[in-house]
Amino acid sequence: MNAVSDPIEFLQQEVAQSRRLLLNNNLYYRLQTLADLRQFMEHHVFAVWDFMSLLKALQRELTCVRVPWVPTPNPATRRLVNEIVLEEESDVDLQGNSVSHFELYLQAMRECGADTQPIEQLVAALQAGHTLAQALDAARVPDSVRQFVENTFGIILSGQVHAMAAAFTFGREDLIPAMFRQLVEELRDRFPGQLDTFTYYLDRHIQLDEEVHAPLAQQMVRELCADDPDRWLDCQQVTVQCLEARMVLWDGIKTDQIQPALA
Repeated sequence: MNAVSDPIEFLQQEVAQSRRLLLNNNLYYRLQTLADLRQFMEHHVFAVWDFMSLLKALQRELTCVRVPWVPTPNPATRRLVNEIVLEEESDVDLQGNSVSHFELYLQAMRECGADTQPIEQLVAALQAGHTLAQALDAARVPDSVRQFVENTFGIILSGQVHAMAAAFTFGREDLIPAMFRQLVEELRDRFPGQLDTFTYYLDRHIQLDEEVHAPLAQQMVRELCADDPDRWLDCQQVTVQCLEARMVLWDGIKTDQIQPALA
């Protein structure tokens, strides 16, 4: 390594260029109309959904979700992942009702007139027992969305828990506040009072991820990697892979149209 002794700081330095390229993408400045925002949300909702899949994969690996129950080896990581799941899977909406962040995002889409049919078709296909590939076909997602989701599930299916944790931490939780902060203020200025649920969703992510989830997730990576340099290198490579996949998704929003889902 270099003079930086903390492995988290070293990893963040090594991925800083990829992170900067993503955050400097001009996508947010292109969201000038409600039609632009609808197109953004119709793509981005698939990232919201597969984020939940990544989180639940971590919970499956780091806690016991089987019956009969047996304790998993590391109580610290159990607590870390369960605390994050609590708020991601069962937060509250503007009316104080329990809701997952995915369901809250769907509420926000409906509020602004975005088409929820493709993502709902994907979920329905999965509930009916279809494979992920079949569900993506049914939802008729563009290539950029398919690549993003397949990247996430490739990491999940790798079975490398530290890699999943890195994708979750540095490809999502550590990144989201920086992405969303610049967006939420723009939306409030352009559409005052028209996007209450969406701006609430963004604010909740900024607050929870920055103040609570990102520190917890970083600690989870520390616990899983410990002093193993190979694991830290895996985390660095997976983080860059996730940032590049997000860039493909962002670029696709500019050019690809979500097609009506298959009946």
